Amino acid sequence: MTARRGSGPTMHDVGKLAQVSAMTVSRVLKNDPGVSEATRERVFAAVDRLGYRRNQTARSLRLGGSGMIGLVVTNLANPFYSRLALGVQEIATEYGFRMLLSNSGEQPEREPELIDGLVDHQVEGLIVVPAGSRQQHLAAAMRHVPVVFAARPPAGLDTDCVLVEDFHGAREATACLLADGHTRIAFLGNPPALYTGAERLRGFWAAHEEVGTEPDNALIRQGLVDSAAAERATVELLGQSEGPTALFCTNNRISQGAIRALYKAGVTLPVAGFDDFDLSDVLGLPLTLVSYDADEIGRQAARLLIDRLEHRDTAPPAARRVTVPTRVVRHGP
Repeated sequence: MTARRGSGPTMHDVGKLAQVSAMTVSRVLKNDPGVSEATRERVFAAVDRLGYRRNQTARSLRLGGSGMIGLVVTNLANPFYSRLALGVQEIATEYGFRMLLSNSGEQPEREPELIDGLVDHQVEGLIVVPAGSRQQHLAAAMRHVPVVFAARPPAGLDTDCVLVEDFHGAREATACLLADGHTRIAFLGNPPALYTGAERLRGFWAAHEEVGTEPDNALIRQGLVDSAAAERATVELLGQSEGPTALFCTNNRISQGAIRALYKAGVTLPVAGFDDFDLSDVLGLPLTLVSYDADEIGRQAARLLIDRLEHRDTAPPAARRVTVPTRVVRHGP
């Protein structure tokens, strides 16, 4: 077996000679302990025979492709999406791809233009954090390239996605506040049309129902799109005659806005929220945070996409759903 003329041997070539996938070749070269010794020996024998060099960026999974994948996120100002992008880039680089990044700014009307632009630039696949629930433009894109969803699931589309344990994390964090004796917990959430907003509200309610109570609807605020909106909502809640004794926030920006409002009012209330954030452990506030590896969401999404690119000439696998686990971290008194 010889490599393609002028390109040098690729990971795909090594995999063919060793009778394994290119992804298995990558695992061997990264010294993954989950690969059997027999497979490892075959791969290294193929590497030696072909003279494969690990640092080549030859298009290892494809013939004649652009070598680019596209990533669309909703808000690059949010550290969560920066970490997700770094995870995608890590795996893309490992397989010799370049990443093109676009930001929809949480504006669903902008997303179709961004998707069309990436397809026009001949990306070989897309990873998308959808800005809204209308996804017809993504169905159109899927006729040209594989699409993997990240952080939010596809709506009526049959494709891979990587999600966070939104329901479980919200239920667990709310349960911590209830166990501490709080019965008036305010909910500050992002738009309910978003999957994350709906799932985290569902987890918030489930935690209450498990202890035989219900949240007070007067303490529920949804549709908060940034920290400023969260700050205003918190100020309004604090002004009620029967205000909250604790707060649950559905993302890091909302948590930060709520904390700012509490600080300005000179009030200390326990805050539970999704997403860890910088300096949360040194604020000296009673914080209960749902933490998870945002980089891993990007890594998993990139692996799913590259796996589809690797097997583009075979029958596509059924749509897969990967869930990144959460854990509750408590800071302060």
